[in-house]
This record gives sequence, structure tokens and C-alpha cells, in this order.
Amino acid sequence: MLKLSRLAALLVAGAIVSAPVLAAEKGKPVATVNGVAVTQAVFDAFLAEQKAQGAPDSPDLKNAVKEELVRREVIAQEAKKKGLDKKSEVQGQIDLARQAVLIRAFLSDYSRAHPVTDAQLKAEYDGIKATLGNTEYKPRHILVDKEDDAKAIIAKLDKGEKFSELAKQSKDPGSKDKGGELDWSTPSSYVKPFAEAMAKLKKGEYTKAPVKSDFGYHVIQLDDSRSLTPPPFEQVKPQLQQRVTNRQIEQLVKDLREKAKVD
Repeated sequence: MLKLSRLAALLVAGAIVSAPVLAAEKGKPVATVNGVAVTQAVFDAFLAEQKAQGAPDSPDLKNAVKEELVRREVIAQEAKKKGLDKKSEVQGQIDLARQAVLIRAFLSDYSRAHPVTDAQLKAEYDGIKATLGNTEYKPRHILVDKEDDAKAIIAKLDKGEKFSELAKQSKDPGSKDKGGELDWSTPSSYVKPFAEAMAKLKKGEYTKAPVKSDFGYHVIQLDDSRSLTPPPFEQVKPQLQQRVTNRQIEQLVKDLREKAKVD
């Protein structure tokens, strides 16, 4: 599965949430606090945030938003009186907040101009299905550093010793105390040598030769396998939408970074 950067995920989330803010107009002030206007644009932006978080639109919500903005302005004015807005660390935070708003606005605009099509989503769905395959497996394994150690384990299995007991010497901390047991997974979840060896086994069989990977040498036993039925396209469509959108944003950020002149 595609691994997204934290940046891309955060930017996309921000772009979606902030979309209503872009339509806000300045308008007349909703309140004036000690001569300073609380603008309609600020009110609309804050109201949109509350609705995006699940608050139902109502007169009570609008009154609460207005009161909160008045309180914020009062506190902000007091902060300015003390000269806190002149401190470098505060100015840095203000600059970061302003930058975040601009980023969300830009990405929201980009997402609207480059909507994800059903054809893209269907291609993504088909690609994931092809990668996963039609079968998932329930294996066990014992991981050791040396090939000779793996061969010795196989020899003991041939003599009838239990896999679960031999697994106690595995260097895989996540499975050694569970008899080497791993979760149900598709071959794509494992490194290629492991996946290929596992897929050749029948239920109850173990590998007759050590399987080498970047982690060491594996002895693998297949406990069971079953047919894999992926969820229907419509059921996972929202997740696919987010996945493809994230990838578009990731590529956009990468392209812009490559074009940027950084001294």
C-alpha cells in the first residue's frame, strides 16, 4: 500500500476542512471591540470550522461564535498592550499560522481544479486487487542469523519436534512467543523471498531449505490459506478518493520543491 508522508496527509485534511473559508467576504463587522472590528470574514471562517467539526448550524451556534471571537479579540488586545506581538517567538508562530492558511487555500483550490475521476478510482481499485491477489495466508516462521542454524531447525522439524517450541529461538520478537505465528496476510505484505516460499507451501508444510531475506534466514510453516474476497468498489470508494487525492498532493509538493531555488 502507498505510504504517504505526514505532510501530504495534513495538507489534504487542511484543504478539505478549509474549503468553506475561501468563499468568505469581508462584509460589515459583526462586532466592534474597543474600536477594533471583528470582521464578517473572520466570523464566517470560524463558523465554518465549527460546522466542519460537527456543530449543527443554528442561531445558538452563531451567537456562541460571535461571543468567542469577542473574547479572543479582548485577549489579543491585552497581549498587544504588553508588547507580546513584538516578541520574535510570537512573530514566528504568527508567520507559521499565516503560512498554513495560505497552504490550505492553495491546496483546496488545486483539488477543485483537479478532481479525481471515477476512472482513476477504478484503476486504483483494480491495481490494489491485482497486488493483493486472490489468496491470503496464515504462516509461522522462525528467523535466525545463520543459514546453518536454520538448517538445524529444519532437521529437528524432520525428526518431529514442534515448530512452536523451536520458534522460541527466533529473533523475531513479535512472533517468537506465539510459536512463530503471524497474522493472516497476503503475499504482498512480506518481502519477496518469504512470499514466494510461503505461496508454494501446502497446509501444514514447512520449507525444506532456509529462506534468505534481508532480515536473515527463515524457516516457514503454512498453517492455513483461504480465498480473499476484496470489498466492492463502492464500499471503499471514499478511501480510494482520499488515497488518490493524497498522492496528487504529494506529487504536487514534490514538483514544486524540485523547481524551487533554495540557497
